[in-house]
Amino acid sequence: MTLPQILSCSLVAAMMAAFVWGKLRYDVVALLALLAGVALGVVPAREAFKGFSDDIVIIVASALIVSAAVARSGLVETALARISPSLRSTQAQVAVLVFVVAAMSAIIKNIGALAMMLPIAYQLARKDGKSPSVFLMPMAFASLLGGIVTLVGTSPNVIVARVRQELGGEPFAMFDFTPVGIGIALAGCAFLSVAYRLLPKDRQGSRSLDQAVDIKDYVTEARLPEKGALTGKTVADLRKPGDGEVEVVAILRDGERRRAPLPDASLRAGDILLLRGEPKALERVVAAGELELVGQHRSTQKEGSLDPARTGEAIVTQGSLLEGVSAAEIDLHARFHINLLGISRAGERFTERLRDIRLRAGDVVLLQGDEDLLPERLRELGLLPLAARSLQLGSTRRRLVTGTIVAATVVVVALGLLPVAIAFFAAAVLLLVTRALTLRDAYDSVEAPILVMLAALIPVSDSLRVTGATDVFAGLLAQLGAGLPSWGAVGLMLVAAMAVTPFLNNAATVLVMAPIGAGFAKTLGYNPDAFLMAVAIGAACDFLTPIGHQCNTLVMGPGGYRFGDYARLGAPLSLLVILLAVPLILFVWPLR
Repeated sequence: MTLPQILSCSLVAAMMAAFVWGKLRYDVVALLALLAGVALGVVPAREAFKGFSDDIVIIVASALIVSAAVARSGLVETALARISPSLRSTQAQVAVLVFVVAAMSAIIKNIGALAMMLPIAYQLARKDGKSPSVFLMPMAFASLLGGIVTLVGTSPNVIVARVRQELGGEPFAMFDFTPVGIGIALAGCAFLSVAYRLLPKDRQGSRSLDQAVDIKDYVTEARLPEKGALTGKTVADLRKPGDGEVEVVAILRDGERRRAPLPDASLRAGDILLLRGEPKALERVVAAGELELVGQHRSTQKEGSLDPARTGEAIVTQGSLLEGVSAAEIDLHARFHINLLGISRAGERFTERLRDIRLRAGDVVLLQGDEDLLPERLRELGLLPLAARSLQLGSTRRRLVTGTIVAATVVVVALGLLPVAIAFFAAAVLLLVTRALTLRDAYDSVEAPILVMLAALIPVSDSLRVTGATDVFAGLLAQLGAGLPSWGAVGLMLVAAMAVTPFLNNAATVLVMAPIGAGFAKTLGYNPDAFLMAVAIGAACDFLTPIGHQCNTLVMGPGGYRFGDYARLGAPLSLLVILLAVPLILFVWPLR
């Protein structure tokens, strides 16, 4: 390998290591990689910012705005409200949820489709008294399957289309992905409709959307008032028969912490108790002991506001302002007028004070705030509320306008009347002009970190091609696949993309792997289209971990899942995708 090739490969390897390390956000990693590429000379200074003018950025940003407009119109909820009462069995409910989420994900951002359907899943779970864990992971996986059906369903498809254009051909069109993608999505959703039984039956997520505390193993803080019923008594008096599921994790007194206190430990006025347990039991203990939840009496109202305070549950999403910080570090109460009353994280015990716990994506938090301002604050913080939403989210006019614009955009792109970037940009502008979406909501929906990452990684990944490193890797793959039949070579590319995706953002995976796949095909004398399709599908189908895709992360806390639960359902689904994708790709995209 030449020196530029070594430098380019080392840069990409270091970038991948930084992604896996996870201490820096992915957009910051991408920007540092771009800066390092310029410093090393593998990214020419004059081309360092070409990614910011790439069509990919416009398409992804416009698609996010269109997705937000559909979500706020209430189109899907209104339609499902008419059929949900007739869904009697769990299997029927799972089937409808996964197929609807997959269908929505073909047009709008997959995490947006998932978020829109979460309240409906909770309503069905509450109606039948079952845990929503039955629904949430299958829905998350279905959202990934739906994304592979169209060009704009997921960002890897947009990037693969661009790579094809750079190779001298036409970019993939809106429905070029459909013949392969819809076959995989339909089979995958049918599998999920039955295979949800593979999930552990003892996972308990949040059962209710209306109660303040209703997630298993919440951790909360309570203070003993001066004349409380438990003052001068012991921990054993706190945990009376019937409340044994409540654990006193620690007692904080005069700045000192006593972890796991013995049953005969005495309680004093002013003690702060760190309590962990099932919500109903926590409610009984707090009420019977006349305890005060720490922070519940701090004002959360703006000056002059007459709106009452209310509590609500929300999920910390990837990219949230709360991800990676504690309530104390972000000064949650002073800056946002919100009190943190509880935290739930699947499979983990806390011993720190609530204000000192660093939050992660997937955590469920119990917040208290001004009734009028709380929804706005949740959106500002990047939190997904676990609250029942009114089905009338938008007026009939808004639903009609949004549906018409989205349908027209799909038709225009399908017929090739306008380039994809122009069509979706026009749709976004029309949605704003017709007030189907407010300007503020539009800006909120555009995920700047994703766009920055894409723009920064385009020249970095292109350095592999310019320096010839992709040809080197393609040669190595060709040696490995020399003795394989054609289907084995395509399968190798698909599995390689699947293996890399859990450690990289799926868009980053495609930026790195698509040129390698095209070079691999060229070395073997095959048409690269089949290999590009294999890369796109492999990058989009990450079912093995909760960290590879934000949809998987989103449902971990609310579903009460553990890390290993994903492989129980995801491993057979991944195998199904491989077995179906290879013959479908070869049938639709011949190698010669």
